[in-house]
Amino acid sequence: MSSNVAELYKRIKSDPHHKQVLFRQALQDPQGALSAICEIGKNLGLPVTSDEVKAYLADIDDDETKQWLLKARGGL
Repeated sequence: MSSNVAELYKRIKSDPHHKQVLFRQALQDPQGALSAICEIGKNLGLPVTSDEVKAYLADIDDDETKQWLLKARGGL
């Protein structure tokens, strides 16, 4: 798995704006949220694929993220 995914997740998690925008997006369009995560990665010089993001989130051991995913479940 790309090390970019972990770093990108860390950056998104520490940015309240990105978290809020992605959560809203995930509620309305989960696949769009995946695309947005990949776009953020590209813009930050941390390119990732949707499959990398899905795999990372499936394996993450973080209660806050698990709760977020339950609320935004649909395509992530």
